[in-house]
Amino acid sequence: MSPLYARRKRTTLAIATAVAAGALLATGVTTSATAQPAAGPLAAAPTQLSTAARTTLLQQAQAGAADTAHRIGLGAKEKLVVKDVVKDVDGTLHTRYERTYAGLPVLGGDLIVHTAKSGRTEGVTKAAKSAIKISSLKPQITAAKAEKQAVSAAKTLGSAKTTADGARKVIWAGSGKPVLAYETVVGGLQDDGTPNQLHVITDAATGKKLYEYQGIENATGKTLYSGTVTLNSVQSGSTYQLTDTARGNHKTYNLARKTSGTGTLVASSTNVFGTGTASTSSSDQTAAADAAYGAAETWDFYKSTFGRSGIKNNGVGAYSRVHYGNAYVNAFWDDSCFCMTYGDGSGNVDPLTSLDVAGHEMSHGVTANTAGLNYSGESGGLNEATSDIFGTGVEFFANNASDPGDYLIGEKIDINGDGSPLRYMDKPSKDGGSADYWSSSVGNLDVHYSSGVANHFFYLLSEGSGSKTINGVTYNSPTYNGSAVTGIGRAKALQIWYKALTTYMTSTTNYKAARTATLNAASALYGSTSTEYKAVAAAWSAVNVA
Repeated sequence: MSPLYARRKRTTLAIATAVAAGALLATGVTTSATAQPAAGPLAAAPTQLSTAARTTLLQQAQAGAADTAHRIGLGAKEKLVVKDVVKDVDGTLHTRYERTYAGLPVLGGDLIVHTAKSGRTEGVTKAAKSAIKISSLKPQITAAKAEKQAVSAAKTLGSAKTTADGARKVIWAGSGKPVLAYETVVGGLQDDGTPNQLHVITDAATGKKLYEYQGIENATGKTLYSGTVTLNSVQSGSTYQLTDTARGNHKTYNLARKTSGTGTLVASSTNVFGTGTASTSSSDQTAAADAAYGAAETWDFYKSTFGRSGIKNNGVGAYSRVHYGNAYVNAFWDDSCFCMTYGDGSGNVDPLTSLDVAGHEMSHGVTANTAGLNYSGESGGLNEATSDIFGTGVEFFANNASDPGDYLIGEKIDINGDGSPLRYMDKPSKDGGSADYWSSSVGNLDVHYSSGVANHFFYLLSEGSGSKTINGVTYNSPTYNGSAVTGIGRAKALQIWYKALTTYMTSTTNYKAARTATLNAASALYGSTSTEYKAVAAAWSAVNVA
């Protein structure tokens, strides 16, 4: 689960994640890079699969999983469980697998097998390269001890009402030599009221904590942020329910200040949802209209840009919950409920339901169902940046005059209280915490700040370095090495990042590996001698990733 932004203490409203927010000005000059058309049907671009075709490919992959495991050199105790499949226009298949060892889940053992149309294996991308050889599957510490340590770790981070659902035995392969371990998931609430899903990995031989990450990734509608928009609804008796049958039956619910449950399906007797103005009422439908609109635009962005039908690419919609908690200043994606949740902000008058936030949160779901980037360290920063990148794409795609596209992060929701954005993709350090460039310590930052490196890379790849004005907003993007970077346009940059995420990144991808993944994607899409490939290399060099 990934909250919208980082928290130091609830009273300080620390800035960090979100997604590109609306521009301060509605007019301006669009650069030629931005104006480039979307990428065409390139041979290595993903092809749109029907639900039946995708299901067939998944079933075929699972049926042949044992042969695949043998063919790629896995041990006798290792088995593959298919998670996802991507088929390129030229027939190449990229099949993503989870792994088990002697029946135990292997965390950090995910891999992708790349298969040519002819059936030839072209390569394997692994999250962990070390061979799995466990001398004993008998733990030296009890599950109860691991569980107790995990609860203690959650309390140290400020969690309240902490509970654990029991420790399970796993193989931990996410860092270094694979070992027998326990995974404990601690529930309760984080210090700002966000639900807690702290995953703690404990060495089953020594009791040492190996790793931890947070699992919460944080009709007509008169919206607060996007003006009057068209929404889909379903008539039920004398009322209209906020259910979008055109987009996987996405539903919008009202939690009415509660912090658990699904809530009540939002309904209207007039088929008009919201008033377009802020309200402190827990029954106000304006926040629901914004959330439903954001979900619809995000669905359409993924479908139109990448041929992806919903978060899981299976045609099934998630659902949204508004009015979470009391004056809750955040929003989050929770893969366990397959839902987005939005607080109403300080004083319950600034709901975090802007278009960019919806795109950001739903994109966490896409990441969870593709690369599954671990929400800690450099992979966590890449996870957050992915949501910022695609959230930015959603905002430009929507082309809404009330919230025009930009490379600012979250100024519509005004978490800072002064109208300033949460983050800036052209120069991330302008927010006071994010990193402009990679360094050996960047993985120690909160993931909402370490994401700055990838956000900066994406801006440079799209628009280039230096000063320019786009949709009325002025940017000035520096480079680490003083180089001048020429952008290739946002459309191509999005295609490269999406292909890298869905076919080359794994749960443990760090910045160096992300560079490799995006170069592989650019090579597959445009060729290894192309302008696009060279631009990817130049943009990474400009943020000190080599």
